[in-house]
Amino acid sequence: MLPSLLIYDERFLGYNFGPDHPFQQGRVKLARDLMAAMGLLDHEGALEETALPASEDHLLPAHAAEYMEVVRRAGRDPARAGNRYLRYGLGTADNPLFPAMYEAAALAAGGTLAAMDAVQRGEVRNAFNLGGGFHHAHRARASGFCIFNDLSVAIHHVLQEGASRILYLDVGAHHGDGVQYAFYEDPRVLTISLHEDGRYLFPGTGFVEEVGEGEGEGYSVNVPLPPQTGDDAYLAALREIVPPLAEAFRPDLLLNQFGIDTYVTDPLTHLGLGTSAHQAIAREVHAIADRVCGGRWVVTGGGGYDPSAVARAWALVFGEMRGSEMPDPIPEDWESLHRTLFGRELGTKGLVDPPQPSSPEAERALAGVLERVKSTVFPFHGLEP
Repeated sequence: MLPSLLIYDERFLGYNFGPDHPFQQGRVKLARDLMAAMGLLDHEGALEETALPASEDHLLPAHAAEYMEVVRRAGRDPARAGNRYLRYGLGTADNPLFPAMYEAAALAAGGTLAAMDAVQRGEVRNAFNLGGGFHHAHRARASGFCIFNDLSVAIHHVLQEGASRILYLDVGAHHGDGVQYAFYEDPRVLTISLHEDGRYLFPGTGFVEEVGEGEGEGYSVNVPLPPQTGDDAYLAALREIVPPLAEAFRPDLLLNQFGIDTYVTDPLTHLGLGTSAHQAIAREVHAIADRVCGGRWVVTGGGGYDPSAVARAWALVFGEMRGSEMPDPIPEDWESLHRTLFGRELGTKGLVDPPQPSSPEAERALAGVLERVKSTVFPFHGLEP
């Protein structure tokens, strides 16, 4: 059986907005080292590779040349930039400037390109780029901690290389707006985003009625989740919406942004999932990929601002990708690493959390959302609402 590929590079830590910013790439190192401590990188079933930066030619289909040059200039002398780049979304509280930001963002994109290429060429069974998932970046604007949109870059690339249809599935708490709008008129890309309702959370988009335009009408699918959606309700929503659309679309490859900002204690969001739900999501998506596209499944990281939850969840995801049994106790030396990187105790001894319930209000609201999604989008794909 082909191995699973993990893309990890110590240089991912160079994507650094500063110590007081909520986006801390130390969680990527934490996740990779937990995978190693649990033996997920030790056997024939896994490969680990570093990343190469995406070239300008790779970035250009997704980003304007002018914007790319602005990012390059801003990273050369961020201390003296002042407010000159604000109209590009750079130099804001969300996206402060930092040295070599072009190189850091290009490296993240290169990791997702490498993962997509390896899976599409049949060199590996599936692949996980820990340093990717920057789904908010737009063609000429940074947004929501995202400078270059590695996901859009990689989709453009595999379409140019001959893929016919790509399913993009976003399971993070924030709407995958940058990817949606990049392919809003393109029927070759079906984007499905399950996220917290935009009335309560950045970026304020991702409503059911956003279905695409022109030839792409019906190929943007949004499932806005009420605050306090827990494990069972989230999984029910995924099972009700994603498999029938995936089976009707029959993609060549499934690209999955797997942010962990859905976690119950995430400080920036209001959903209520535990790591057991993240493991179950990975199991469901793995099965969908096996059924509809020969197992060709690429995962990227994304948001998530409780570092230990992110690391535990991503370890469970990669364990599912490579078909490993996951022992629950967390190795003590990894607890020490967590303490060193983030200055606090872990707060749990296990990978898998107890079930996290939804509020009754969330369950009632979500039932109505799912009916609207099916009645709005399913007919475009020949499906009964």
